Amino acid sequence: MFVRRIAVVGTGYVGLTTGACLASLGHRVVCADVDALKVARLRAGQVDILEPDLADLVARGRSAGRLNFVEGARYAVADAEVVFLCLPTPMGAGGAADLSAVEAVAGEIRDVLPRGAVVVCKSTVPVGTSTRVAALLGRDDVAVVSNPEFLREGSAVRDFLHPDRIVVGADSPRAAERVAALFAKLGAPTVLMDAASAEMVKYAANCFLAMKLSYVNAVAELCELVGADVASVTEGMGHDRRIGQSFLRPGPGWGGSCLPKDTHAMVRIAEAVGVDFSLVKATIETNGRQQRRVVDKLRAAVGTLAGARIGVLGLAFKAGTNDLRDSPALAVAELLAFEGAELVAHDPQVDRPLVGMTVVGDPYAAVRGADAVVLLTDWPEFRSLDWARVADGMTGSTVLDTRDHLDPDALHRAGLVLLGLGREPARDADAVRAR
Repeated sequence: MFVRRIAVVGTGYVGLTTGACLASLGHRVVCADVDALKVARLRAGQVDILEPDLADLVARGRSAGRLNFVEGARYAVADAEVVFLCLPTPMGAGGAADLSAVEAVAGEIRDVLPRGAVVVCKSTVPVGTSTRVAALLGRDDVAVVSNPEFLREGSAVRDFLHPDRIVVGADSPRAAERVAALFAKLGAPTVLMDAASAEMVKYAANCFLAMKLSYVNAVAELCELVGADVASVTEGMGHDRRIGQSFLRPGPGWGGSCLPKDTHAMVRIAEAVGVDFSLVKATIETNGRQQRRVVDKLRAAVGTLAGARIGVLGLAFKAGTNDLRDSPALAVAELLAFEGAELVAHDPQVDRPLVGMTVVGDPYAAVRGADAVVLLTDWPEFRSLDWARVADGMTGSTVLDTRDHLDPDALHRAGLVLLGLGREPARDADAVRAR
């Protein structure tokens, strides 16, 4: 494998993982960020992102002299053969992706890029962005390639080093092959295509996953009403190889840094060319409905939410991360607070103050005096709580498990009533009392 000089612009989840993993493959990588404090911390080996194995990879890359950090994109790209743009593309006005960071960096680096360099858009960007970046660079000697990321928070390093596939899109086959060669050591299937198709792949994949999650949440609601058990239903579905087991667990809604913005962006992309993508719109609407259903269940359990004390277990959008971006837990909490509930919350990786609730460092403090408890993030430590101690501290007796995470036997022995999603409520309570 050829060793390349690589610049990575942006040191968030995608950028830092990309830089550290490429360095682990033997390339020489310089990562750039506009945040001087973050750069200084990374140079000192301090990784603030909660991501398994990432800090170790950064340390090894630094020790081997293959990974460095600088402030400012132009200082990273000066002698780079390949430049990865790993920049935020948040939801902008009307749901469209905000490309201001990508466009600003393109303007910053265009005059300092080495002749013959390849610029790679790894951020999730709308179709046509590679063409837009090429126009902003204004360099006939610089190729622009799309190489979308498929990294899940909490398993980003593993996903990078053991990918299902590598997608590379470019109008120049030679440029696409240069980028694909960077990952040759991984031995993963590589799919080469045009840039527009590569940009669409990421949106199409994420919208499909969001649709699958919204679908199973709608099935869970139906199961409650007809007396079926969603866990049995999804087990039966998942053995069908056309469907598979993944993304078939109901929950309080989907969120995070990707699915919400990507589904909205897909709707806007479709509208721009005159397509009413009603399936994705329904996916978004169903997600909002699921969050409201969690609130409805708690209201039914305590009678009225105004003045009710609710213990909240979990705030991050998924276990294994400290990311609160578009967390369904926060969306549910906001709805509860709007109805006048008093919220006391605990998350193992969240210790900062949040509007509308009190955040405490101890799960038992979160549930003390609670009229009801709701589990919104399936951290492993919540499953092993001393539920007798929880019951002794609560005012009420209802625990709503939105992740099907807790052990019903443990809660039953503690005298608590466990409610879930996708099971008939009366059946839930009867099952708990019968054990």
